[in-house]
Amino acid sequence: MDNVKIMTWNFAEQAIRQVDNIEAYTNYPVVYILNNKKEAYIGETVYFKKRMRTHITNKDRKKLDTMHLIKHDKFNQSATFHLETKLINYFLGDEKYTLQNKSKLASDFTHNYFNKHYYDQPVFANLWEQLHSNGIVNHPQHVIENKDIFKISPFKELSLEQLDLKENVLQFCEQQLMQKQPSEYGSLFVVEGEAGVGKSVVLSSIFNTIQMLRSEPSSPLFETENYLLVHHEEMFKTYKSIAARLKHWKIKDIAKPTSLINNLHKQHKKADIILVDEAHLLLTRTDTYNNFRFDNHLEELLKLAKVVIIIYDRDQVLKLKSLWEEMTLEQLLQKSYRHERYPLTNQFRMQANDDIIEWINQFKAKHVLPLPPANNYEFKIFATLQEMHEAIKLKNEQFGLSRVVATFDYTHKKDGEIYYITEDNGEYQIPWNQTDSSFTWAENANTVHEAGSIYTVQGFDLNFVGVILGPSVTYDVKTDRLVIKTDLYKDTGAYTGANKTDNIDRAKERIVLNSINILMKRGIKGLYIYASDEPLRNKLLQS
Repeated sequence: MDNVKIMTWNFAEQAIRQVDNIEAYTNYPVVYILNNKKEAYIGETVYFKKRMRTHITNKDRKKLDTMHLIKHDKFNQSATFHLETKLINYFLGDEKYTLQNKSKLASDFTHNYFNKHYYDQPVFANLWEQLHSNGIVNHPQHVIENKDIFKISPFKELSLEQLDLKENVLQFCEQQLMQKQPSEYGSLFVVEGEAGVGKSVVLSSIFNTIQMLRSEPSSPLFETENYLLVHHEEMFKTYKSIAARLKHWKIKDIAKPTSLINNLHKQHKKADIILVDEAHLLLTRTDTYNNFRFDNHLEELLKLAKVVIIIYDRDQVLKLKSLWEEMTLEQLLQKSYRHERYPLTNQFRMQANDDIIEWINQFKAKHVLPLPPANNYEFKIFATLQEMHEAIKLKNEQFGLSRVVATFDYTHKKDGEIYYITEDNGEYQIPWNQTDSSFTWAENANTVHEAGSIYTVQGFDLNFVGVILGPSVTYDVKTDRLVIKTDLYKDTGAYTGANKTDNIDRAKERIVLNSINILMKRGIKGLYIYASDEPLRNKLLQS
């Protein structure tokens, strides 16, 4: 394979004049990087000298002091466009620079072209290796690929389904903002889809474009005030990390629902557009302990914004105070000034076949089926927790980002003490549900020695996940069904508000089954399971 060539000069008029004399660089497809110690800009062009002279007159680009030209004898414009987009994503994940790049609007989808795999895999790997060895970037490729900030980058290439959704949302926003809305409630766009269909990726891309358009005088979104909300601590950290690396995102525009609602009420203000990730975690009742004194997060947001866009999966509700019934959402859709719904269906996270996805879905429905053939996906049952933990640690050495997680069936208190999961007849224990607000749990190398909870991994990818099904998840041999013992589930906050819930036993069971579904769908490359309940463990091992 012909190697990628990287040429580096000072970003100055004199150096550009010298490049003028090298014909191969003046009218051939190339990729380029402009940077200083803190900021970077990535582009592609067939007229390198002309593009550099344009950049050197730009007030933002003038602050950059180094230019790198990336050349390959087999480059074409499709390849350079593709590599430009890919480099932007990896630079965001590398976290060395604040990126000056803006959204490409209609260019979020990279079309197929001849020999695309060649440029996407060996050529890019060679390019990134050179960038890393030359000190232009901080991290090797595999490290970046395991970062959450990379996985929900707003510059990710979108599928045709995701791109269609994005275009629909942007059109919906523009139409609603151009109208006078006499209703008390704003307009609502609901994006629905189960775990792993790429909902957060699209939301990140949409917010990125909206924030770019707010600086375009010709856009209906010009000078709009917009927010991205998430009621989930780990995802909140990730979005703030992205905001810190992009010039047209502001950290203040990333918020939690309660704080934004209270602030807007206090200031007597309304937002233009509010986007909500993991909207199934929004509160559906008062929570005075956390300073939410209204009836419903989403209802308040609809009163405080012209447009609300939510990412929603009813099967990811984990608390009774966030228990969403279809009727609740339908009522708010009817109250909104205008509304639309869009289902996302294509699974991106798990490299598993449909039979494995269906096995998990049936397990959530309390049916324990025989294990299906896994093909290229590792699906294993373990007789002991120790064996599963050792297997996960080996996968972590090979692939990184492999962790053990557990249903919330073990004692945990927020008192600074370390609590343990003890299994294998008391002979093996593992630290349980330790958190630190300064980092995302799964990205800390030390957490491979621990077990995480649903709250440490919801919304995130792992390469391999080892799921401990705790004592609340049992099996009845006579009925050949799962039995959920909700009284053994130790998430004390999950059942808060039980006195206001109809059919409380069914609601509690739904909370536990939802948590199992989420945990089992975290693994990209493999799912390992250990069951604390002996009859269930035996049933799974025999499957």
